[in-house]
Amino acid sequence: MTTTIERSPAVTGTTPSGQPPARAFRLARHSLALARRSLIKTIRTPEQLLDVTLQPVMFVVIFVYLLGGAISGSQTAYLKFLLPAIMVQSVMFAAVATGFSLNTDVKKGVFDRFRSLPIARSAPLIGSVLGDLARFVVSIGVLLGFGYAIGFRIGTNPLEALAACLLVIFFASAITWIFVLFGVIMREPGAVQGTAFLVLFPLTFGTNMMVPTDTLPGWLQAWVKINPVSDVMDAARALMTGGPVGDTVVKSLLWSVGIIVVFAPLAVSFYRRRV
Repeated sequence: MTTTIERSPAVTGTTPSGQPPARAFRLARHSLALARRSLIKTIRTPEQLLDVTLQPVMFVVIFVYLLGGAISGSQTAYLKFLLPAIMVQSVMFAAVATGFSLNTDVKKGVFDRFRSLPIARSAPLIGSVLGDLARFVVSIGVLLGFGYAIGFRIGTNPLEALAACLLVIFFASAITWIFVLFGVIMREPGAVQGTAFLVLFPLTFGTNMMVPTDTLPGWLQAWVKINPVSDVMDAARALMTGGPVGDTVVKSLLWSVGIIVVFAPLAVSFYRRRV
């Protein structure tokens, strides 16, 4: 006589109809829970926001009041040209902190605890990226508030300005996955920060952030035209101050999606090997 043991859906991990469980929902729930952890860390240590609040303001003051008169003839005209680009630069610099913080947590053994939990292996990484979205919002809010105080005005409408901010945040979220990969691969947090800035400087300063593209030497124009950050800066300018948007918004979205598709799986793969 044989006995057949029927397993419940909770044991087998499948639904009564035989379909796999809603993994995407579970992944989203776990990622949001870990994103909340990241937000709590930021709230309890507000000094972590100094780089996303003071640094953009310092760049605006330095560039506008030192270079504005020479480049555009007046600080106000240059501020209109510069501020949307600084907005892109500031959130990209803020993205470095995600990789730095992740590497620190890995070294401290925090991710070993996550590994023992019944959660998706990619949830800690996704949670870190989602949690740092607050840093991008704070950076953009402070920058726009300071810019308004010294004379910047939106030349389009609130919806287009909001679209520009969302586009910049989405692109910064994509770039964050590059630094998440650095955070997983590098052995020390200092190495993450140093390598990240080696990548960031040609991406942010090798653009038309401070001067129009046609004023640059030919070899630099070639780099600026293929640099995805230039497209995001042009899209932000058009959406916030007016002018032809062209295909810059589409290019920015495609670049963002492409970066996520390439670097997010790489980061998860290396993370699984390390922890």
